[in-house]
Amino acid sequence: MTTDADLAGGRLTIDLGALQRNWGKLRDRSGAAECGAVVKADAYGCGIEQVVPALEKAGCRTFFVAVPQEGISLRAVAPEPACYILNGLFPKAAKALIENRLRPVLGSMNQLHLWADAARIHGAPLPCALHVDTGMNRLGLSLEELRDAVADQDLMAQLDVQLLMTHFACADDVDHPKTDVQRAVFDMAADMLPGVPRSAANSAASLQGFGYDLARPGVAMYGGEALNDVDNAMEVVVTLEGRINQIRTVKKGETVGYGATETMIRESRIAYLSLGYADGYHRAASHMGVPMREVAAPARAAYKGQRLKGVGRISMDLCAFDVTDVPPNEIAEGDWIELFGPNIAVDDVARAAGTIGYELLTGMGRRYSRRYVG
Repeated sequence: MTTDADLAGGRLTIDLGALQRNWGKLRDRSGAAECGAVVKADAYGCGIEQVVPALEKAGCRTFFVAVPQEGISLRAVAPEPACYILNGLFPKAAKALIENRLRPVLGSMNQLHLWADAARIHGAPLPCALHVDTGMNRLGLSLEELRDAVADQDLMAQLDVQLLMTHFACADDVDHPKTDVQRAVFDMAADMLPGVPRSAANSAASLQGFGYDLARPGVAMYGGEALNDVDNAMEVVVTLEGRINQIRTVKKGETVGYGATETMIRESRIAYLSLGYADGYHRAASHMGVPMREVAAPARAAYKGQRLKGVGRISMDLCAFDVTDVPPNEIAEGDWIELFGPNIAVDDVARAAGTIGYELLTGMGRRYSRRYVG
């Protein structure tokens, strides 16, 4: 019987058990704080419909998404948990948020007044979070705006403030002085709303123990690096493999791929995988005369310690790897080569492409076959 995997050039394996265990580690690092979960961008590319029930089963009761559509998708599989919309309140979105019991993270005076107006129509205060900017200069109320809002009794009477939050700019660098400055500003903001739970800890801050009252880890749950220059203690959640489309011999002195950017220094056997930058495997990770991060061979070759080097440019639907040192009887068309997973860290591939693991995870293409384990 033909399966989706039989028709796909690439496949993703997503380990929900590893995801749950990673969330458990982050919960433990959060101390007395509640541990929520950020599941925006389709749960970092892993699938919100599968990830949210797994995390809910592990004990997660609060989720964060970026935009209302994501919140509505979450509600389809998780009717009960709290769900916050990180990107705030769009001008015509209040009705949908109320109907789906979604909580906007309000970051401007205009948003506060829009939500208060919706509450007056609704006939009762509406739950929300307030976002205060403590130095990132992205989203959020200034301290002065927060002070003005708190002083406006008519306004605050319509807002059921469930959470006060901020976001650290440099928490991925341990002991960065910017984080201490932001924490001090956040403490001043919290003094204006005594008793309101506080949230500031993304993955990096959670790993450093800055739990406050509600941690909201993201990338670390999915196995990505959250702290710079610190060994990643998280389990691998996502494995990407590419199917070998063809293996061919290229003579010494011949070139491979677009632009003839790489010349073979020996007669080589090259495996071409049926995926490329259209699938989110970045062209910038091409071997362009500078050593690219090594990529693991298929299971048996990887088991024997064989590792593969990228060759030439990654194109829209194809990429190439040197399999000369893999015995010919151990590799064939149709076999799978790991591009990232247990043998090659997603963040190492990202570094080869000049980016971060977040971008690879959230950019995983639509042509992959997917399977969930754990």
